[in-house]
Amino acid sequence: MTSISKSLATLTAEEIAANTAILTRAGLAGSTVHYSYVGLVEPDKRELLSAGSADRRVRSMLIDMATNVSRDVVVSIAEDRVVSERVLDHAVDGQVPVVIEEFHLVEEVIHRNEKWLAAMHKRGLTDLSTLRVNPLSGGVLSEAETGRRIQRCFTFVQKTPDDLGWAHPVDGVTVMIDVVTREVLDVIDYVDLPVPQEDGNFHLSSWRGPDRQGLKPIEITQPEGPSFTLADDGTLSWAGWNLQVGFDQREGLVFHNITIDDEGVARPVIYRASIAEMMVPYGDPSPQRWFQNFFDCGEYLLGGFANSLELGCDCVGDITYLDAVVADNSGQARVIPQAICIHEEDTGILWKHFDNWNGSSISRRNRRLVVSFFVTVGNYDYGFYWYFGLDGQIEFEVKATGVVFTSAYPGEGYPFASELAPGLGAPYHQHLFSARLDMMVDGLSNSVDELEAVLVPRGPENPTGTGFTQTVTRLQRESDAQRLADNSKGRAWLVTNPGVKNRLGGSVGWVLLPEGKPVLLADEQSDIHKRATYSTKHLWVTEYEPNELYPAGDFVNLHPGGAGLPAWVAADRSVDNTDIVLWHTFGLTHFPRIEDWPIMPVDTCGFVLRPHGFFGRNPAMDIPETTSDHCSPGHDHSAHDHTANTQHENHGEH
Repeated sequence: MTSISKSLATLTAEEIAANTAILTRAGLAGSTVHYSYVGLVEPDKRELLSAGSADRRVRSMLIDMATNVSRDVVVSIAEDRVVSERVLDHAVDGQVPVVIEEFHLVEEVIHRNEKWLAAMHKRGLTDLSTLRVNPLSGGVLSEAETGRRIQRCFTFVQKTPDDLGWAHPVDGVTVMIDVVTREVLDVIDYVDLPVPQEDGNFHLSSWRGPDRQGLKPIEITQPEGPSFTLADDGTLSWAGWNLQVGFDQREGLVFHNITIDDEGVARPVIYRASIAEMMVPYGDPSPQRWFQNFFDCGEYLLGGFANSLELGCDCVGDITYLDAVVADNSGQARVIPQAICIHEEDTGILWKHFDNWNGSSISRRNRRLVVSFFVTVGNYDYGFYWYFGLDGQIEFEVKATGVVFTSAYPGEGYPFASELAPGLGAPYHQHLFSARLDMMVDGLSNSVDELEAVLVPRGPENPTGTGFTQTVTRLQRESDAQRLADNSKGRAWLVTNPGVKNRLGGSVGWVLLPEGKPVLLADEQSDIHKRATYSTKHLWVTEYEPNELYPAGDFVNLHPGGAGLPAWVAADRSVDNTDIVLWHTFGLTHFPRIEDWPIMPVDTCGFVLRPHGFFGRNPAMDIPETTSDHCSPGHDHSAHDHTANTQHENHGEH
């Protein structure tokens, strides 16, 4: 374990306990104070790389649920003291993320409210035991509501304890509740729409019907175990890759110091990589759901909702699991067993050629290292998969599944939702992620070039009209480096180190290849556009600043907007040949289908990073031939014994 890796390792249960003890002794914690977020304060990377080690500091976001006083506090574990403390101005700063108590109390309070009871009785709903109240982040507050800690709530019918309540939305009624004072501030009965009656109990075999027949087992084995090693500090080594695996309550998986071997030299690529925000804006502007825009990292702390994964169900093959340690709302350590899955998987052909001139035929199979975790946030489930390839490629993929957020369907031709079942709607929506990529391509001085495919006009240089070329445009300042993808031009962004040259004299680099799907589909004057400005561009490039961590700002919950990237880039700093961070927006625009009900098959989105002039040749030339009984040198297709191997299972660390 190096001093640098120790400085960046995930908080331990002991450190979380020490943090709570310091805050309690300082009088900042008590019976009504909830820990909304607890995380490692990462040191300035320039100082850490220079000094080789740093003080371990912990940041806590606290909310007193009796007084609505919120604090942002940093402590030093080594010095056993509070380093800084700030009380939030809710009108300006917003609120700390949602705490679990808010989920629990709303139903109890609302079930006693006469106005809500009247709205339910009007619809013939009198059995309180079947009425589930769904608390939702409040979005932007009116002037009269400013400073309050608000949840806006919908109601669903759960016919029995086993019933899927999402199948039966009580649409048209919105309840606004102050979760600190525990007051119902308003019950707005906008419209009386029939409650959909058809069940959607996919989790019950009696409802699903018989299983499909004829699917035979697929066994994935590694008789000699996996090809990677894993150290106690989370440092993972595989096929030339080295990276430190960490976990954060807000972001989930975090990687530090990603390097790749090049002829015995560990060359840096990325200092830190994470998914810093994801936001789900809904496109139904009706009065009962205009506020539906959920920041799953900034409002709900996505990492804290990680699943415990199961071999054979969530992960298949020779699996190494890591537990995740986060803090609960009382400030105590909470362990999520088997939250992180690490394994290798075969991905087909890596490279291949049959040569007609010399008669050679040679191929190599590809595999990749996979580091992943899964979360459930309300109705949706998301898998986050980071892939590291033998050819130097880094890929990130989100697998979105779960249950779509439902509504009553107002009628044929409604322009903002789909009908999934009789009378059951699903509003159109997006899932917009922000990858924070703190680049370090062969050092801290990096630049970004925009690459585009361009037709060369017919003329002396292109007399046949068949010529095309690629333009390279340097992004000089933060004002230049706010870009949209354009697949019609093959637009991509190349991160180079101008001070390091490859063997042909060009700058070494890595290229970001975007999928180029839609960014935020909301009016520029809308509340959500102001709160989630990050999601209006596919690419932002900023000069590195250690406190600039979250693209929509530190405190997203009930924030009026303008924080994060739009505030930072107002300084218009240089991003040419300096220490830079890439912020990449990507995601899904979802027009739900009938086939997405009652549970949605996985849909995917992501991005790719590839070496571009970084190596002197194909970096996967040294991959050995496959030696399994299904493929032998010389392409001998004679009969083989295809007896299945017994699955090898490994639950421990390497």
